[in-house]
Amino acid sequence: MTPAQDRYLENFARFERVAAGSGQGWLRPVRQAAIARFAELGFPTIRDEDWRFTNVAPIAQTSFARANGSPTELSPRDIDQFAVPGLVGPQLVFVNGRYAPWLSSPGSLSDGATVSSLAQAFTDSRTVLEPHLARYADYARDGFTALNTAFMEDGGFVYVPRGRAIEAPIRLLYVSTETADPIVTHPRNVIVLEEDSQAVIVEEYVALGAEVYFSNIVTEVVVGQNSVLSHYLIERDSEQAFNVSTLRVQQGRSSSVASHTVLLGGALVRNNVHPVMAGEGSECLINGLFMATGRQHMDNFMRVEHASPHCDSRQFYNGILDGRSHGVFSGRIIVHKDAQKTDAKQTNKNLLLSEEAQIDSKPQLEIYADDVKCTHGATIGQMDEGAIFYLRSRGIAEDAARALLLFGFANESLERMKVGPIRKYLEALVTQWLPQGKLVEESR
Repeated sequence: MTPAQDRYLENFARFERVAAGSGQGWLRPVRQAAIARFAELGFPTIRDEDWRFTNVAPIAQTSFARANGSPTELSPRDIDQFAVPGLVGPQLVFVNGRYAPWLSSPGSLSDGATVSSLAQAFTDSRTVLEPHLARYADYARDGFTALNTAFMEDGGFVYVPRGRAIEAPIRLLYVSTETADPIVTHPRNVIVLEEDSQAVIVEEYVALGAEVYFSNIVTEVVVGQNSVLSHYLIERDSEQAFNVSTLRVQQGRSSSVASHTVLLGGALVRNNVHPVMAGEGSECLINGLFMATGRQHMDNFMRVEHASPHCDSRQFYNGILDGRSHGVFSGRIIVHKDAQKTDAKQTNKNLLLSEEAQIDSKPQLEIYADDVKCTHGATIGQMDEGAIFYLRSRGIAEDAARALLLFGFANESLERMKVGPIRKYLEALVTQWLPQGKLVEESR
């Protein structure tokens, strides 16, 4: 047992005493099983194949305190800077991992649909929540998921009943504030779409300061037969923050899921995406963009499972790396024995803007069926000097030419995002990140 594990076990003993008096007794067995598994697994190391390019020692060695509530002094004006122009729909705001009702606007949904905090759902929506909570995100094989499951107490809960389409995007905004000591939060999001339903979910993680903190996130998604879900993850934490997120999706027959990810912030970021196409004829799009500079480390781990016949999946991930940053893409497509007629494609493209930037790309296929169509590939390179010369020959200055090419590369990912206000919001964030962002704005 390492000192880091000892700290979390001690914190869990205190947490469990508090949780026992909050009407959540039915969660006690799964929480105890999860912390016991964390005691066995601990934090992963670079000796673990799935973590060979990412050293999480900075997380394990930092003594994080558990957040003790939301700062009530925050007002809606404090989070206006995170507003998405033109986006209208339910919004739940969480401050340091806890639901902040005075900053939220959940709205009222008819026909049995629910958008609430997970803490409220533990009591009010137990009959819907219990069959799905901790059923898909596998805490038996991952220490971070085990830790989240043990300490889960709040997050977003979305339930869309059969035949219901929620047109307006549902936004879950997680805000981290300055604290006296580094804190850890364990947001747990549960999204359930029953048959023939539709929804758009936006998860965003932002910071009001430049502090050190650790967000350990798990989102479990269940998409029923013939249902359609678009999920967006936007990560722009502070430059000293740690962010480990896991998106676990269970798909029913003929369902469609699109997962879009944009990573911009954080010192060490791990993005896990794990869809399982359990129903015949389902389809999945995994689309992402990660942009790192300085000493940022961004690790993207994809595990796409084809468990039934006639399923299609597409993976497109683009990375832009500057400074001494380090990017990782590990994409694994698993085609199970019964998943005949699988059609799966995986593409990873990376641009290195400096001599010291580094990328490790590891596309993989595991195929146990004999009637499939699967391809994968990765590219790593620098700016195309020929393209820059072409633009300069047309009267465009060199800096502007580089900016336009960079934005065009990033926009390959953004243009797959179909919700207009979100896409424009992300275009603005990407433009701000680019070294010649103002030139892009002037050229567009």
